[in-house]
Amino acid sequence: MDQSAFVVSVANGQHIIHALQICNEMESSAKARGTGIAKRSPDYIAQKMLEGKAVIALHPDGTWAGFCYIETWGHGKYVANSGLIVSPELRKSGLARQIKQKVFELSRTKYPDAKIFGLTTALAVMRINSGLGYKPVTYSELTDDEEFWKGCRSCVNFEILQSKNRTNCLCTAMLYDPAKEESFMALPVVQKQEAPKAEKQPTAKIISLNERWMRHRVRPGQQNINNNERNAS
Repeated sequence: MDQSAFVVSVANGQHIIHALQICNEMESSAKARGTGIAKRSPDYIAQKMLEGKAVIALHPDGTWAGFCYIETWGHGKYVANSGLIVSPELRKSGLARQIKQKVFELSRTKYPDAKIFGLTTALAVMRINSGLGYKPVTYSELTDDEEFWKGCRSCVNFEILQSKNRTNCLCTAMLYDPAKEESFMALPVVQKQEAPKAEKQPTAKIISLNERWMRHRVRPGQQNINNNERNAS
């Protein structure tokens, strides 16, 4: 499917009408995969839209296609791009990658120094995250903000998380650390310098060389004949 057929933008107040549908799709998707997801209310989703902390994808006719939002933890030191959801008929269309790219850019703009992390069981999301610079990490490298971990209580796998003292679960933890990424500075681009152009020889000198070469071409005895012809003329 042509990805340019979607309008992917930062959500705002005019998109609140899609909040209920987004919540329903999140819940049904989690049930279909048999995995957990922190449940969010339509009011919560609407608030993210009003704060400019969400990305929405729409068809040209305005119908909903996909969504993702930003959460901050640890006083803004950590950011999570959460709730990625795409309309079922559009999965594997490349739309999820577009949304993740947009919400990642939004996160970097709003919180340039924050570590961006995610917990997911979806292989497709892991691949997208890897392309954005995320690295697999242990749970100990994620935020220790209790409010974040409280969100896992609505997950069907919460007991597993608790039994392992939050050191591991079925989700894979991935993290983008801007401090580490920026330490690998790209080498400056060195412009190719043109070689100095050779100076043109004076015209008189070139003619002189040509005359000398022509003289050497004259066969023995031919020089006298030519001179006699010039004298006769």
